Amino acid sequence: MSAEDLEKYETEMELTLYREYRDVVSIFKYVVETDRRFYLCNQVDVKARTEAGEVFFEVSMSDAWVWDMYRPARFAKNVKVLTFKDVNVEELSPSEIDPPKV
Repeated sequence: MSAEDLEKYETEMELTLYREYRDVVSIFKYVVETDRRFYLCNQVDVKARTEAGEVFFEVSMSDAWVWDMYRPARFAKNVKVLTFKDVNVEELSPSEIDPPKV
C-alpha cells in the first residue's frame, strides 16, 4: 500500500466517522473531551483523586460513543477514564444537537 493509498483510506475513515457522529449526536446529552479521546454520553461523573501526592481525574460515563476511527465498535455501555490531564465536560443544548448538514 502506498503512502497516497494510506492517506486516502484515512481520509475516507475520518469522513465516515464524522457522518456517524452527525447521525448519533442527537441521542446524547454530554460531550466529554480528555487528552486522548472525544466522547458523547448520557451520564458523566468526574472525580478528582489523589494518590501518592499526585492528582488525577476519574471520569465515568454511561451510554457512550467514542470518537475513534480505529475502533470497530464505537458504542460502549460504560466507560472509565483515568487521566492526569484536563477533562472538559459540556452539556449539549438542543440547538447544539442539530449539526450542520454535509
